[in-house]
Amino acid sequence: MKVQPFHLAIPVSDLQKARQFYKETLGCGEGRSSDHWVDFNFFGHQLVIHYKPAEETEKAHSNPVDGKDVPVPHFGVVLEWDVFQEFANLLKSKNIEFEIEPYIRFEGQVGEQATMFFKDPCGNALEFKAFKNKEQLFAK
Repeated sequence: MKVQPFHLAIPVSDLQKARQFYKETLGCGEGRSSDHWVDFNFFGHQLVIHYKPAEETEKAHSNPVDGKDVPVPHFGVVLEWDVFQEFANLLKSKNIEFEIEPYIRFEGQVGEQATMFFKDPCGNALEFKAFKNKEQLFAK
C-alpha cells in the first residue's frame, strides 16, 4: 500500500518560536506562509502551524501507557530504525527536553518499537517511533 502524505494543522501561541523549532531544530523545510500560519514539509507530510492565543488553547493531559505518562493529544512520524537513532541523537545534541526519553517498548515482542516524546515551544506533543519490523505497525 502506498502511503499518502497527511495534512495536519496545529495551534501555536508563538508563531516565530514554533517556526524556528520546526525549521531549525527538526529540520523541516518551510513552504507557504502568511502572518498567521506556516506550512512545513514534516518528513514528507504537510504540517501547518496556525497562530492561536495561548489563553485559547486546551490544557494538556496524559494517559498511562507502558508505565509512562503519554501526552494526549500528540502526533509524529514512524521512522526507519536506524534513522530513529540518528534523529534521537540529533535532538539530544540540541538539548531537547524529552517528555519520555528515547527507549524500546515491547522489546522482543510483536510490535517492538523505539519511541520518544517531546513538545514544541508552544506545548504541542510529538512522538517519533520506529518499528524493529515495520510489517508489525498494526499487529496485535
